[in-house]
Amino acid sequence: MTLVYVVAGEASGDVLGARLVAALRARRPDLDFAGIGGPRMAEQGVASLFDYRDLALMGLLEVLPKIFRLKRLLADAAADVATRRPAVIVTIDSPGFTLRLAEMVRPIGQPIVHYVAPQVWAWRPGRVAKLRRKVDRILCLLPFEPIFFEAAGIPVTFVGHPVLESGADGGDAARFRARHALAEGDRPIIVMPGSRRMEVQRLLPVFGAALRLADQRLPGLRPVVAVGPIVAEAVRAGVADWPGRPILVETLEDKHDAFAAVAQSGGAGLIKSGTSSLEMAVAGIPHVVAYRLNAITVAIVRRLVKVPHASLVNLLAEREVVPERLQEFCTPESLAEALLRPMIDPAVAAAQRAGFAESLAKLRAPEGLPSVAAAEAVLAALP
Repeated sequence: MTLVYVVAGEASGDVLGARLVAALRARRPDLDFAGIGGPRMAEQGVASLFDYRDLALMGLLEVLPKIFRLKRLLADAAADVATRRPAVIVTIDSPGFTLRLAEMVRPIGQPIVHYVAPQVWAWRPGRVAKLRRKVDRILCLLPFEPIFFEAAGIPVTFVGHPVLESGADGGDAARFRARHALAEGDRPIIVMPGSRRMEVQRLLPVFGAALRLADQRLPGLRPVVAVGPIVAEAVRAGVADWPGRPILVETLEDKHDAFAAVAQSGGAGLIKSGTSSLEMAVAGIPHVVAYRLNAITVAIVRRLVKVPHASLVNLLAEREVVPERLQEFCTPESLAEALLRPMIDPAVAAAQRAGFAESLAKLRAPEGLPSVAAAEAVLAALP
C-alpha cells in the first residue's frame, strides 16, 4: 500500500492530522498511514511512534531542559521515516520539531508537504530561505501567506483555515446548561488558558485574579474552562480557588456546547493568543486576548516581531477588533475591564461580531473545505 507519513506535535496538529487522514482515505482507500500524533489521529487508525505530548513545549527557555530528549525523539522519528520510506511526508505545524525532522529526512528523497505555514512572516522573515531547502510545498491557512512564500520560491497552496470546519458554532446551549446544572441567573464565560503546560502556568494565576475582580462588578459569572489532555490536571488544580464554581470541559462536544451557552447568555471569553481567537469568532463570542512569556524570551521576540497584532482576528481585519492584553498589559485589572465591556455594553459586543464576520470571510479558500483542499494538495504531491 502507498504510505503517507503524518507528523503532528501538539493537540491542534492532531486535529488537523485526523481530518486530513479522513479526507485522504475517502479519496484513496488504498492509502496506509503512519507517523506521530495524538488521540484524534489514533481514532483514524494512525498509531503514533511516541507520545506526542512530549513535544508540547513553547518558548526558548522552556525547551532547554528537555533538549536532549527532543534530540532523541527527532532521531527516532528520522530513523522510522528512513525505514518505512513513505511515498509522501506531511509535517503539521510545530515547526520547532517538524521542520527539524523535515531537514533530517530530506536526503531520503521523498516529497515533504508542510501543513500550516510557520509564521516567519511575522517575526523571522530571514528564515524563509532555509525553509525552501526543507519542504517541497506549504499548505497555508491564511490568505496573505501565499504571496510571501511564493516570493521566496516555495510552492504554496492556500487551503483555508480549519476553524471553518471545527463545529465551533454548532454547539447545543440547552444541553450544556442541563449537563452542568446551570441556574437561571448563571452567566457562563469561556476561559481558554492554552494547551501547553507553560502557557497554563503563566496565565492561570492572572486569569483567576481577573475573574475575582470581574465577579465583584458582575455577580453570577460561571467560568467555563476549556482544557486539553496535556494540561487538564494542572488546570483543575489551578482553578480550585476561582470564584463562580468553575466548570471544566474536556471533550470537543462539551466545549462547543459551552460556546453556544456563552453566546446565548451574552457572555464573553478570556483566552490566550492563538487559534482560540478564531474559534471565538466562529462561535460569535466577544473576547479579550491575553498572553505572557518569560522576560528573556519576550526581549528577544520584541526585537523580531514584524506584525502589529497578536490576534489572528485582528491581523485579518487589519485593525483591533478584539482587545489584546500582552505581557505587562496582561494584568488582572485590564483583563477584567476588557472582559466585562462587551457583557455590559451591547454596542461593544456588536462591533466585535461585525469584525468577526469580516475576518472569517477572508479565511475561505476558493474551493472546498480546508481538509479536502489539503488532501487534494497532498495527493498531488504523491510520486
